[in-house]
Amino acid sequence: MAQPSRPFALVVRFIIRPGCEIAFDDLVSRTADGIRAREPGTLVYACHKVEGAARERIIYELYANRAAFEEHNTQVHTRHFLATREALVEATHVDFLNLADGKIPFNT
Repeated sequence: MAQPSRPFALVVRFIIRPGCEIAFDDLVSRTADGIRAREPGTLVYACHKVEGAARERIIYELYANRAAFEEHNTQVHTRHFLATREALVEATHVDFLNLADGKIPFNT
């Protein structure tokens, strides 16, 4: 488990149901609006399209610490995303990450 003062991250890979790509991207956009407005502890929330795989998306999330991640999960926009995405995705794979080393823009 991550230490409370250390950054905490996760990578989520989605395979979108055929024809649901635009709806999923719109859902991510609305969710990101809420994150930008209400989550100072969420340092990065970035959704990437995968080259050559039109139905795949990868979301990278970086939090100041585990508490910021837990706070993120209590937000209305996050709960809405989690409930709504189920109808839009075929598969979801989550990797939780604990920082081992690297260049980061803040002190750990």
